[in-house]
Amino acid sequence: MTEETKYTEENIRSLDWKEHIRMRPGMYIGKLGDGSSADDGIYILLKEVLDNSIDEFVMGSGKTIEVSIQNNRVIVRDYGRGIPLGKVVDVVSKMNTGGKYDTKAFKKSVGLNGVGTKAVNALSNYFRVESTRDGKSASAEFEQGNLTNEEFLDETSRRKGTKVTFTPDEVIFKNYKYRNEYVEKMLKNYVYLNPGLTIVFNGEKFYSEDGLKDLLSDSIHEDDRMFPIIHLRGNDIEVAITYNKSQYSEEYHSFVNGQHTTQGGTHQSAFREAVVKTVREFYNKNYDASDIRKSIVSAVSIKVMEPVFESQTKTKLGSTDMGGELPTVRTYILDFVKRNLDNYLHRNTETAEKLQRKILQAERERKDLSGIRKLAKERAKKASLHNKKLRDCRVHLGDVKKQRNLETTLFITEGDSASGSITKSRDVNTQAVFSLKGKPLNSYGLSKKIVYENEEFNLLQAALNIEDSLDDLRYNNIVIATDADVDGMHIRLLLITFFLQFFPELIKKGHLYILQTPLFRVRNKKETIYCYSETEKQQAIKKLNGKVEITRFKGLGEISPDEFKHFIGDDIRLDPVMLDKDTGIEELLSFYMGKNTADRQGFIIDNLKVELDVVETN
Repeated sequence: MTEETKYTEENIRSLDWKEHIRMRPGMYIGKLGDGSSADDGIYILLKEVLDNSIDEFVMGSGKTIEVSIQNNRVIVRDYGRGIPLGKVVDVVSKMNTGGKYDTKAFKKSVGLNGVGTKAVNALSNYFRVESTRDGKSASAEFEQGNLTNEEFLDETSRRKGTKVTFTPDEVIFKNYKYRNEYVEKMLKNYVYLNPGLTIVFNGEKFYSEDGLKDLLSDSIHEDDRMFPIIHLRGNDIEVAITYNKSQYSEEYHSFVNGQHTTQGGTHQSAFREAVVKTVREFYNKNYDASDIRKSIVSAVSIKVMEPVFESQTKTKLGSTDMGGELPTVRTYILDFVKRNLDNYLHRNTETAEKLQRKILQAERERKDLSGIRKLAKERAKKASLHNKKLRDCRVHLGDVKKQRNLETTLFITEGDSASGSITKSRDVNTQAVFSLKGKPLNSYGLSKKIVYENEEFNLLQAALNIEDSLDDLRYNNIVIATDADVDGMHIRLLLITFFLQFFPELIKKGHLYILQTPLFRVRNKKETIYCYSETEKQQAIKKLNGKVEITRFKGLGEISPDEFKHFIGDDIRLDPVMLDKDTGIEELLSFYMGKNTADRQGFIIDNLKVELDVVETN
């Protein structure tokens, strides 16, 4: 019989603010990550600092924010009011301290909880804050939250405002790097939501005059839009709407007080309801809600007094009230959309006609697919019972708390040997495996019907739970894990085509990745180095400096489960699949997956020549 564990006063610990943040970073910034995903912790750190600068602009101080990221050191400089000099240390190191608790100073702010910059401070190996106001300045430096230096200047010629410099701690964020694409998207969202604001990032200026209309213009190529963007503005609300010609799913960009609520919330639900209600009343037809919202691409932004979010990272709004004497969030949005969207459709008859044709087309497709969908769902359910394709993770089996959903990953693999290696070496709590059988179908130009008729696509869609919307997406990260040979590359391309054709929002929202696995293993008796390129292999040979054994991995199935743990654990290397905003999806798929053989052949030959020239030059 085992000895009972003692529980006494000695078991009780009190952590100071920085110890608690460093021990439980997920409570403050969500998942950690290495920067390959837009919701990784290093971007949350940047956002927390930026939110304070944005709040200064909203309150009428400072029209320019400068952001610099070089060698993972981040600098954010605003020209707002500046932190009160006597509180510079407290606001970045003392919990429950900040100006956001005073609604007179910050009426509709983003950073409400007095935690943001403290988390940045605690999770950085270097953090410096400097405030200038009234011709004086104060600064403080920290290492992992510990104060190392403090200075005051009675006279300075610096412009007023706040400057924060930090370097995320590599002990917390392993092998991380900032990706400019994600930073730029974040900064663009800030300027879309704050007309008149200029953000300068590494010398490049971002500015917007038309707000959410500009957001949709950047989000969906003009050739893919069903009709011009509908842009509606009110005192505390802004809306932009269009529809995508080649998209089946719904796409929403929602914001509260300038905060990008990536998981939606009460405002997004109210907006979806309002669009359906308004359209039904305008046409005086009881259209199915899914037919009205199919292919919608939209953005909604509201401002709320003291919003309540469902987590510290503020990705989902929980508030039901607008604040003050205003009505509920739902009533406010319903009334605004009903009045303004109805007026727009009455004034723009061509758009109204195109929208109705789109709804009727969606209705026909839904009815045509109804029988097939029923059979497909039964097949998917039967397949999941027998566990033929999907080896799920415990988050979805009920054994692990739902809070870990941001960490969930689905690996899409080819063949039994590769899926077997990943299955044996994965983290069973958060990592799942979907095994493909052979090469997927080229789905370019095919209708949604093929998704239900093709077993691979139907079961993949069911595993992801994305049939009608991404709202209930079961895995935050979808990782294509194929061999780095010609067949593996082809399978990657066919899978990306499938997602682009039927679920482009999944790519736009940063959920799709390519798993990078090593091409070589270089080792001697003392050390083993895994190399992802010929250059890394040469560096490894030089480093080990002597007799080495070199193994060339031909496929994922050749890598043992014990080795695979390195490549899908803390040291995982993921390449995000991103869309070029200057190229429409239809244009992209037509060129690479269509029947323009001669054009594509010329493109391949021309680029092969360029590649060979580069190799010869080097």
